[in-house]
Order: sequence, then structure tokens, then C-alpha cells
Amino acid sequence: MFNFTKPFYPLLLSAVKGDPENAHKQMLATLSNIENSRHTAWGSLAIKQLQQSFCLQDSRLAQTIWGLDFPNPLGLAAGFDKDGVGAGIWSSLGFGLAEIGAVTFHAQPGNPRPRLFRLPKDKAALNRLGANNLGAAVMADTLQQTWARQPRQIPLGINLCKSKITPLEQAAEDYVGSFQLLKDWADYFVVNVSSPNTPGLRSLQAGEQLEPILSALQTVNEAQQPILVKISPDLDWDAIAAIITLAKNYNLAGIIATNTTTGRDGLRTEILEATGNHVKDEMGGISGAPIRKRSTEVIRFIWQETKGEIPIIGVGGIFTAADAWDKITAGASLLQVYTGWVYQGPWMVKNVLTGLLKRLETQGLSNISQAVGMEHN
Repeated sequence: MFNFTKPFYPLLLSAVKGDPENAHKQMLATLSNIENSRHTAWGSLAIKQLQQSFCLQDSRLAQTIWGLDFPNPLGLAAGFDKDGVGAGIWSSLGFGLAEIGAVTFHAQPGNPRPRLFRLPKDKAALNRLGANNLGAAVMADTLQQTWARQPRQIPLGINLCKSKITPLEQAAEDYVGSFQLLKDWADYFVVNVSSPNTPGLRSLQAGEQLEPILSALQTVNEAQQPILVKISPDLDWDAIAAIITLAKNYNLAGIIATNTTTGRDGLRTEILEATGNHVKDEMGGISGAPIRKRSTEVIRFIWQETKGEIPIIGVGGIFTAADAWDKITAGASLLQVYTGWVYQGPWMVKNVLTGLLKRLETQGLSNISQAVGMEHN
């Protein structure tokens, strides 16, 4: 019998040692083909094998947040599945939630290649993809077809970003346009104003720039779907406090902490083999282990400022159960991974969840919700 988990071995090896963007596309294509064929004999078998290999079900890991049922707290971060082509299969790889995008109202090719690099010495990635995607209308069509084949098994979020061609002063209309096309096909939405790879985007994190975007989205949010904001790890505490105030004023469902960093401090990798240039001279955001500590500090600050009243999705440098536990006890109700998943492989999800269950047992806790913000007690 063919083992459908075997293709992950060469793809993951290529993702770390070869051309990461090509490997990324190959993996998404493989997963998309399996999902599209789920009602065939081989597709059904493939999905079953994925579930047996990578999933772990345990009621102690489940939570209900925003009226949505999350079977476990570990999710796929935005950036991996930009067009939602794998939206229907992420639950079969063990994730308790998945966030697709970033998607823009206008389709855009992104920045010139090469634009995605692995930094193995740092367990990190440098990306300047530039929100390459097919646009919100194409994603809406893709998701409509996906959910017609199979109702979604886990909560799905969509990360919304401003189109590069849209002037900053028209950002609100751009976000609203994407939201209106996609509102029927996902469970929550994220306002991404923190990617370093769209010119001027991070300036929208300032209160006077962010407020009209949030106001416009909530005005058209008739179904009161959860809307979150994703912030940069490079903000100072006053700027984060200002965003927290806006989140409260506009009834945001939560905050995602954090996006990638433009900082280069502490990196062991000096020269990028793919370009021959010094890392500090390459544009783009750093993800993975180098932002682990800072993202956890931001989570801790948000929890303290809100007294735990605003749910936090923690992302940044999660590789192990210990990393995940640190973010949960600092205040994150949910987690997302991307770089760690690429380095560790799809087995990471089950390994992290198994480790979290052991932590619960050690601490004498009956469910994961009791661990959220525990260090503040």
C-alpha cells in the first residue's frame, strides 16, 4: 500500500536545504491534489493516512472561543497557504485552526525572486514575498468549491492585507472590499497591518491610520464575525497599548502577536548563500526562533494590559511543547506555527500537543484553558 506521508520527506528536506519557495509550492500542490480528490478511493485513503500520522484528539486540548470550537490550540499561521488551496486539508494534518492569506483585494505577483530564504543556523526564515496572491475574488471561489466538497472541520481565518497598488489613504476601502468578497467563507478575519513587505503598510498600525480601517470593517460586519488585528514585534509598548485601546473601542475579537521582525540582532547567519549578500543588507522579515522571546513578551504585555479580557493568538518561534507552553501561560489562548513546522516537519503538531498534555498532567490541570495566562496568577 502506498504511504502518502512519504512525499513530505523530500519536500521538507528541499524546504530547508534547497529552494524553499519551490518546495513550498510543491507541498501545497500535493496537499491540494489530495484534498480535491477526497471523494475518490485514493484521496480518501490519503487523508486517512495523514490523519493517522499527524492528528491527536483529546478533549483536554479543546476550547470554545468567539463561539467557535477549536479541537486544539495549535494552528497554521498565515503566509503558508496564501490562496487557500489547502484550506480543506489542514485539519487532517492535526491543526486546531488554520489561517490563510495574506490576501489582497487586487491580485499581485509579489516581489522579485529570490524572496524566501532559510537561515538554518538560526532556525529562522527571511521572507520578502510581498503578499503574492491571486486576489480575494479567486480565494472566495476556491473556498466556495472547497466547502462544497467537505464542510470545514476546524475554524478557518483569513488574513487581509492592503493591495500594494492601493494608496494608503484608501486602505479602508481595500480591506472592506476583500472582507465583503470573503465574509461567507471563513470563521474569523485578521487585519494585517504589520507585514514589513508591503511598502508603508506598517504605518497603518498607528492609531490615526488604523482607526478608520477598523471602523469601516465593523460597519459592514453585519454578522459580527470575529475580527482581529495582527501586530509587529517591533512596536514599542506605547504603540501596542494604543492598539489595545483601539481593539477595545472597536470590539475586536482578539490580537495576534506577532508578525515577523525587521531586526537582525543576534543572528548567527551572516551571508545568504542564495544571494551572496549579507543578511543585514537583505530586505524582509525574520521569522522563527529569533522572535520567540519577543513575541512572548508582547503576549505577556497584552495580557497584563487587558487583564486577560482580549483573546490572544501567539505566534513566533514555536518549535516545541515548551515553546508553546511559554506562550500559553503568558496569555495566548491559541497558537500558530509556520517556520517551526517547516523545520520540524508535520509531525511537529502531534509532538507539541502530546507535550502540552504532559504539562497539563504535571500541573494538575484538567484542560488547556486553565493554563492560559497562568503565570500571572
